[in-house]
Amino acid sequence: MARALLVIDVQNDFTEGGALGVDGGAAAAEAITDYLRAHPDRYEVVFASRDWHHGDDDNGGHFATDAEPDFVTTWPPHCVGGTPGAEYHPALDASLVDVHVKKGQGVPAYSIFEGTTEDGASFPAELDRLGVTDVDVVGIATDYCVRASALDALAAGRRVTVLEDLVAAVDPVTGAQALVDLASAGAAVRPSR
Repeated sequence: MARALLVIDVQNDFTEGGALGVDGGAAAAEAITDYLRAHPDRYEVVFASRDWHHGDDDNGGHFATDAEPDFVTTWPPHCVGGTPGAEYHPALDASLVDVHVKKGQGVPAYSIFEGTTEDGASFPAELDRLGVTDVDVVGIATDYCVRASALDALAAGRRVTVLEDLVAAVDPVTGAQALVDLASAGAAVRPSR
């Protein structure tokens, strides 16, 4: 039995001032770093995902290139690989991350389960290889990629905990509803303390 922390999309474009900035994103980045430093032996492995899109196309309809984005399925360009917006927020200490996962890469992707590691392994295969049975989920945004990643972890048979003080939502109402939905689906939702 191995426990992993999934740090979801703590990137410049998803924090204040970014292309899709979320209020509280920078604070979440700092709090996640503080949490990892305070609990260095809590996890056998720490994964971190990044949205990583191509800049030269609409990424499978994910980027609204010919119309206004609807902010549900289409978005302004964000997290384009090789740009500062795609990088981790500086308050997240990336040296505390064991495995880096990129998702998107030409297609819409919300869940870390859609991503691949730096050596090209699928994220689910890497979880299996490492024997991960339990995951704690933190990051941005509660109502989108955190929610999708936690639901996919549940569907993959993992025990899931969402650390509610280490997430940031696009909208406080939909963020709160996402936590309710995750609890109803079988995730534990609790503070990190």
